[in-house]
Amino acid sequence: MQNQKPQDERTDLRDEDAVFMELALELAERAEEAGEVPIGAVVVSGGEVVGRGRNRIEEQGSATAHAEMLALQEACALLGRRLSDCTLYSTIEPCPMCAGAIILARVGRVVFGAEDPKFGAVGSVVNLLEGERFNHQPEVTRGILAERCGELLQRFFRRLRSRE
Repeated sequence: MQNQKPQDERTDLRDEDAVFMELALELAERAEEAGEVPIGAVVVSGGEVVGRGRNRIEEQGSATAHAEMLALQEACALLGRRLSDCTLYSTIEPCPMCAGAIILARVGRVVFGAEDPKFGAVGSVVNLLEGERFNHQPEVTRGILAERCGELLQRFFRRLRSRE
C-alpha cells in the first residue's frame, strides 16, 4: 500500500474526507429513494465539488451508470479528461470498471467508505489502483464513514430480499 499516508499526518484531511463522504452518502440515499442500489460519489477539486453521481443503472438501463462513472463524467466535462488534482469520494470500493476509469482519468486520490467483497477492485477482490501494473496509481484512503456506508447497502439488500 505504497500510496497510503500514515493516519497521524491525515487528521485534518480525514475531517475534510468525512464532509465530502457525507455528500456522497446523500447521493446514495437519493439513489435508494429512486430504487437504485444506494451508492453515491463526488469528485472534488480545490475544496469544490466538480462532479456528482448516484447509481442510475435501472433508470438509464445501462450497466455503466455507476455513481463513480457519472461523477467522473461530470468532472471531466468541466475540467477536461485529466483529473490529477481531484479526489473521488465513493460510498463503496470502486469496481473494476470504475477503477479503470479512475486510472484513465488520472484521478489523484480515491477515498471510499465500505469495502466490496464481491466486486471491489481496490484490494477486496483485485487491486487495480495500487502497485506498478498501470502507469497511474492514485493515492487511496479506505474506510471513511465505512460503517454508515455499509449499513445503507445492507439495509437496501435486506429489504430487497424480503420482497422476493
